[in-house]
Amino acid sequence: MTFLDKAKAKARKQVRTIVFPEGDEKRTVAAAAILRSEGLADPVLIGSGEAVARAANEAGVSTDGITVIDPVTSPETSRYAQELFELRKAKGMTPQEADTLSRDPMYFGVMMVRLGDADGLVSGAVHTTGQMLRPALQIIGPKPGVSVVSSCFMMILPDESIGENGLLLYSDGVVNPCPNAEQLAEIALTSADTARAVCGIEEPRVALLSFSTKNSASHELVSKVQEAAAIAKEKAPELKLDGELQFDAAIVPEVGAVKAPGSPVAGRANVLIFPDLQSGNIGYKITQRLGHAEAFAILQGLAKPCNDLSRGCSVEDIVNTAVMTAAQVTDTDIRSR
Repeated sequence: MTFLDKAKAKARKQVRTIVFPEGDEKRTVAAAAILRSEGLADPVLIGSGEAVARAANEAGVSTDGITVIDPVTSPETSRYAQELFELRKAKGMTPQEADTLSRDPMYFGVMMVRLGDADGLVSGAVHTTGQMLRPALQIIGPKPGVSVVSSCFMMILPDESIGENGLLLYSDGVVNPCPNAEQLAEIALTSADTARAVCGIEEPRVALLSFSTKNSASHELVSKVQEAAAIAKEKAPELKLDGELQFDAAIVPEVGAVKAPGSPVAGRANVLIFPDLQSGNIGYKITQRLGHAEAFAILQGLAKPCNDLSRGCSVEDIVNTAVMTAAQVTDTDIRSR
């Protein structure tokens, strides 16, 4: 059973409510129809009834049994506006601004998640990452004890000898341009949590990547990774984590044995932490295009799950992201039903 098969089986056992702020976009509506028909999620589409119906007609699907909410006319909008005002008034937000924002599909969807009217959110077929991440950070914020929200790519490779039966986690390729050592350590620990909770990996093996392996080079960029590894080890001494490691030393057993003998991670890593966003983004795209890997991204570290799509996403991408969003929901996140 593949990683996605396991995630879908988990989703069917405990169906979550996932809200889609881009409910008038035809790929999103098509994905919602699949999620509903296959019992993978209880989708909520945000948008006017006419716009959603038009998108469904273009996609050739039915919205029967799918909840559609227009934030302009919803009776919940005033409640969301009041909650948003109370949350942001110290930052200068006025009641009028809160009312206007609460009628915006993205803010309305994020408020649904904050107040427990939905378990998670998926967007990005139309909106940029920033357009979703900004309200998510303002309204939901990070988990208690977490200061850095980051991204994690699940890379599914055809070669099952790599990582965890062909699955590698890459962080961070979306959110943090240049994390410092403390932030990099936190990204590493959060990624290990994602490996366990979302991917079902019982033993995360985390490699903090660099152009150096175990002092093979001396540079301030290497020192940052070494410091991050030390911080992460101190915070989670039971976690199998090592760094600094070059990419080949992290995933190739023969190279790891030569460059980092005795390492609990070298040659066997299944979670790879890139030193900055630039290298992480380049790395995942190289792996995807040249390594013929499937790539799925989620955001990690938020108090409740909100996830981003590529604007070039397919219907299948939206379905899979919704399934992984459902997998991020914890027992404490679940709304009362």
